[in-house]
Amino acid sequence: MSPRPKKPKMADKADRHKLYEHSVQDAETEIEFLKDTFQRARGRAARSMREDFCGTATVACKWAAANWRHTAIGVDLDPEVLGWGREHNLAKLTEEVQERVQLVQGNVLEAPGRNLDIVTAMNFSYWIFKDRATLLRYFCNARAALASDGLFIVDAYGGSDAYEEMTEERKVKNFTYIWEQADFDPITAHAECRIHFKFKDGSRMDNAFIYNWRLWTLPEIRELLEEAGFSRTTVLWQGTDEETGEGDGEFIPAERGEADPAWIAYVQAEP
Repeated sequence: MSPRPKKPKMADKADRHKLYEHSVQDAETEIEFLKDTFQRARGRAARSMREDFCGTATVACKWAAANWRHTAIGVDLDPEVLGWGREHNLAKLTEEVQERVQLVQGNVLEAPGRNLDIVTAMNFSYWIFKDRATLLRYFCNARAALASDGLFIVDAYGGSDAYEEMTEERKVKNFTYIWEQADFDPITAHAECRIHFKFKDGSRMDNAFIYNWRLWTLPEIRELLEEAGFSRTTVLWQGTDEETGEGDGEFIPAERGEADPAWIAYVQAEP
């Protein structure tokens, strides 16, 4: 009797991009944040946006689908992840919505767009630029793409935990999301972070995503934005849930933050 074929492991069948979208991205919440932030700052509704380092372009696609007036540009250098986004996100939209989405395989340093309401770079993606000159060039491109009352919005994280080499796990539906801060050099502020996934059958998808970043501080980011010609920058700091002591998901303008060991904030820049 021939041996029974081995049952495929869950890790072998999993799609890393779907896992990322389920565990890291919350496109609907992000879109509401962008809409609310723009409305509060400008007193009108945002219509056009560019998602830099868009990856699978889930935010760009959902932005366009949210309102018939919305248009979106998604820019990413990686043809594989952008192709996945075209197949799994863009293709699911109606033809009318697809016409309002432009996905561009290219360098964000030369990204297209003029008179846009919002340009955004989330999930700390712009930290791939490790020197001031390149990050300044990127910020200048973002400013040039904005309308006179547009907003450039990026996120950042920090706190003492950000400089530790450590691992955190979080259960997400049928798998466990693992965030590893694998290496940090305090001289250069260069860091290597990795995402792994663990499944109920014990299998793992290691190094599903690897990031080599510079951990930029909020003062550095704001100074470079000012050098790029932005007239004003505002830090949006997360409030604290009184019951849990954790972040409450509400981000409001702040002049002073708290010495939290792990924080996430947004920076809003005005041309």
